[in-house]
Amino acid sequence: MPKLFSNVPKAYNEPTKDYAPGSTDRLLLKKALSELKSTMVEIPMYINGNPVYSGNKVRIFPPHEIQHTLGYYHKGGESHVKMAIDAALNAKEAWESMDWRDRAAIFLKAASLISGKYRYKIVAATMLGQSKSAHQAEIDAGNELPDFLRYNVEYLTDIYEYQPKSTNHEWNRIQQRALEGFVFALSPFNFTAIGGNLPTAPAMAGNTVVWKAAEKQIYSAAIIMEILMEAGLPPGVINLVHVSGQDAGRIIFNHSEFAGIHYTGSTEVFQTIWKQIVGNIERFKSYPRIVGETGGKNFVLAHESAGVAEVVTAIVRGGFEYQGQKCSAASRIYLPTTLWPEIQSLLLDQLSRIKIGTVENFSNFMNAVIDEKAFEKIVGYIEKARKAESCKIIYGGGYNKETGYFIEPTVILTTDPYYETMREEIFGPVVTIYLYDPNKYNEVLDLIDRTAVYGLTGSLFARDRHVIVSTTHRLRHAAGNYYINDKPTGAVVGRQPFGGARGSGTNDKAGGAINLYRWLSPRTIKENFLPPTDFQYPFMQEE
Repeated sequence: MPKLFSNVPKAYNEPTKDYAPGSTDRLLLKKALSELKSTMVEIPMYINGNPVYSGNKVRIFPPHEIQHTLGYYHKGGESHVKMAIDAALNAKEAWESMDWRDRAAIFLKAASLISGKYRYKIVAATMLGQSKSAHQAEIDAGNELPDFLRYNVEYLTDIYEYQPKSTNHEWNRIQQRALEGFVFALSPFNFTAIGGNLPTAPAMAGNTVVWKAAEKQIYSAAIIMEILMEAGLPPGVINLVHVSGQDAGRIIFNHSEFAGIHYTGSTEVFQTIWKQIVGNIERFKSYPRIVGETGGKNFVLAHESAGVAEVVTAIVRGGFEYQGQKCSAASRIYLPTTLWPEIQSLLLDQLSRIKIGTVENFSNFMNAVIDEKAFEKIVGYIEKARKAESCKIIYGGGYNKETGYFIEPTVILTTDPYYETMREEIFGPVVTIYLYDPNKYNEVLDLIDRTAVYGLTGSLFARDRHVIVSTTHRLRHAAGNYYINDKPTGAVVGRQPFGGARGSGTNDKAGGAINLYRWLSPRTIKENFLPPTDFQYPFMQEE
């Protein structure tokens, strides 16, 4: 068969639709919302390319409209995890042996399907199932998901093309192999795009995958599987199971063929998983790759030279878009006392114009938090702060769960820089402000660096270049994604690879080439065209 040399299509960032009033996009999205709401779905697991119905049905409903039923998913157990592992291992040889360009074509086609016929459906499903506004769902499912697929193809192409130097009589090669065994992908509720990226990134590299999506993301995860199968993904390459974390862990982390985990979620769960893996290390054929992006306690720091309107908008968007349910959400704010009167006035004005409610009303900036458990946790922080001597709620603090899990954007002003809402991840629409003496700016940098265990994202607002340079150096370990005069959220694939260290994960940078290296195992091949025919070296000869 003749060798085909070809270039993959150039990756690009999917243009964002604005869904402005009167636009065709807005009409089509509202039509998709209506169709999904009027259709009761039954969502199976997908194992070896086949739908699997367990009969144990669990209701799916929008967090902002808890009385409405979108459908049901079929919950599985340990037997389904075993089936998925077997399917992944059986599919592995053919999938890993497939030409890289043929694997790439499947994911590029999936990206085109998302951008085309599935665009409004997957955006609408993200809005309904995860309570995201049209804009938040668009930049997630409509933009970031196809971006991950296209850019990962490009990154892998570059990785495969790298080769070491050779000589006239020696040919050296690097062969990038898939890992031995199967990969476990464990995705969170808050991003459809992450749900798509965690299983597909290892799969692109020739691995086969068992995927468990968070319960509140199953509604959109089913559409991702529908897209991948239409794009031509072979049976068994990605197997989606709806099981408890305990059932998955008992089987997967004791299996000799477990090759790695691709994870996004809480720090506590990730640390528990790591301990399980370490406790079983002698069972595994190879050392598993542990790749995780976890929590954050992300800061916004304003210097005296900052622009007030810029700081306020970063707090509002960074702290309250998607109800603060982003790993990167702004959560602890450090402001100079000299700017506070002006910042407070503008902040309260912007917050007073925020509308909260259902995703189908496009004028709502905020919607519901994901479920009752999250609601109660966030409310607990608010009520505790309400009673604390060192805290004052200067905006919001209200909540209601009669029709949906709604919490007002809440701003706490504290005199204690170590108060728990300055240290602990809340994952909700709560930000805490600490005012500092501008003469003690360097002390505030120390506070930012040591107050929380995390190191995910952070923002500096300043116009003084000397301050920007010195602060950026001082806080070099405080955030894996660091923003100068911008909010700490909204990383774009191909432009800001995402991830943090410390308690925020392994910093393997989703949306960058670093992540793809983790799913490959390189083999160096040396071919000698003139091999020696005697063991002796010239230095051994007699004078």
